[in-house]
Amino acid sequence: MPSAKKEIINCHTHIFTRDHVPPFLAKSFVFWPFYYLINLRWITSGIKKWLRFSGRQKYAPNSLYNRVKDFIQAINNHILSGILLKVLAFWLSINAFFVLVSWLSSISPASSGFLAQIEKLQARLAEWFVVLKHPSVVWQISLVVIVVFLIPNSRKIIFTLLKLIWRFLRFIPGKRTFELLERYLLLGRFALYKTQSGVFTRLKNQYPSGTRFVVLPMDMKYMEAGKLPAQGAFKQQMAELVKLKKSSSGQWLEPFVFIDPRRIREEGDSFFSYTVDNGKVNLNDCAIKEYIETQGFSGFKIYPALGYYPFDEDLLPLWKYAADRGIPIMTHAIAGTIFYRGKKKKEWNEHPVFQESDGKGNMRPLSLPEKKNYDFSINFTHPLNYLCLLSEPLLRTLVAKSTKPVLKELFGYVDEQTPLAHHLSHLKVCLAHFGGEEEWVKYLESDRYSFSQQLIKDRSRGIDFRLNQNSSINWNILSQVWRFVDWYSIMCSLMVQYPNVYADISYILSKPRILPLLKETINPDINPQLSQRVLFGTDFYVVRNHFSEKDLLAQLRGGLTELEFDRIARENPVHYLKKY
Repeated sequence: MPSAKKEIINCHTHIFTRDHVPPFLAKSFVFWPFYYLINLRWITSGIKKWLRFSGRQKYAPNSLYNRVKDFIQAINNHILSGILLKVLAFWLSINAFFVLVSWLSSISPASSGFLAQIEKLQARLAEWFVVLKHPSVVWQISLVVIVVFLIPNSRKIIFTLLKLIWRFLRFIPGKRTFELLERYLLLGRFALYKTQSGVFTRLKNQYPSGTRFVVLPMDMKYMEAGKLPAQGAFKQQMAELVKLKKSSSGQWLEPFVFIDPRRIREEGDSFFSYTVDNGKVNLNDCAIKEYIETQGFSGFKIYPALGYYPFDEDLLPLWKYAADRGIPIMTHAIAGTIFYRGKKKKEWNEHPVFQESDGKGNMRPLSLPEKKNYDFSINFTHPLNYLCLLSEPLLRTLVAKSTKPVLKELFGYVDEQTPLAHHLSHLKVCLAHFGGEEEWVKYLESDRYSFSQQLIKDRSRGIDFRLNQNSSINWNILSQVWRFVDWYSIMCSLMVQYPNVYADISYILSKPRILPLLKETINPDINPQLSQRVLFGTDFYVVRNHFSEKDLLAQLRGGLTELEFDRIARENPVHYLKKY
């Protein structure tokens, strides 16, 4: 008999609730003070009430909705009444159609073209009393609601028109605004669950028994998008995860600890306290020690897009602690709708480590001129930032700039020419979302750019970053890679050059276009090192606006061979999660 397979491990899931998300995510998308009107709690509360109401109406046998539905069905079963009902449905649908046309016209006044012709037809039908001449707003809304809920055939036409309006509106506030609205709607769907335990049950029930889940909390206090409610405080979120870890479901749970350097600075030793002993970090009594060493949490989660670099000097001792013990780190590595909402700080106009030529033979800090929040937040997320941790020469440059003696002691710093006695090249980190589908497409389409071909020419090395202990850093190479090279190439190069760098396919798993390149990436005959570093993850529940979990799992298993699926979902995650 063949031996039993290892369990599936989903390496990227979320179960935080709306209480853990600040109310003004619309900030930086919508002008002040109007973003105050797009309050997350108001929106999700409305969605929550609607879902409860619609659920009761749909599934309760004696609800008003079902009584009306049964009454209409009974009428429809008789020939004469059925004909009259169809005439009534047609009349309501016609009127609802013209109501939507009038709404569309108010958004885009139609002096000519298709909408103008429709308006002429409406006027003519109004003269024949087929269409209501000047229905009130209440009548207009009622007509649309009745047709949407009670007339299935006309509903399709209504939705088609709404999609036309939706596409037009996208040109007004921008694509990312609607991505944000979709995120609001998604949070609203899960607003019915007051606890993370309820969300986790929803996740767990869509997988085979025994599946394990890496659960990633979020700490959004410092993103400047409004205050969190008391029940959404970070400590309450973590306390609930501790409780869930101890429950009957805890054996399938691999919770991570969210780390933000600003919390380290705010809470001090109560959150992160340590001593240094010959290049080793030992934790004193503090929150991080409680989560990792006492409660058995599995790793650390960071989200640099919230307003910091992954090599922030207050993170370096923690990364040394993690690297020496094989504790995994999960980092957000894709552009998205959750990012810092405050004003850009002056020091963010230049990269803290990388340099570029000024055109006059001199070097200067790499310029980061982006102004909009979405754009400059990507600088924190850029995968090349992790070279500042993994590469000894770049880490040495970083430590040299620090004013903290403890960092120089920790890494054995002597001077800028002498290699560090201790480094972070063995840091275990997963670059979540693998850069995103757009970066994979950029890689495939970059057929004339030499950097994007290096991964093909030398699969054991990838991009030559020109970094070693015995030669000076080639800043021009690094600045070109930063500005022009696709993230897929950068991440794959990091994965083959450093033994503990991984990437997961969460979120991009919902994009079917990635499948052919994914199969190539995890093929050991093509990429022997990469095939061991790719992890299965879905980004539940953030990806729910595309597919359900069981749908994603079925699609992936259908697109990969059994060996390919087992490699990324059963084997690689074990090595990623294994501590020393």
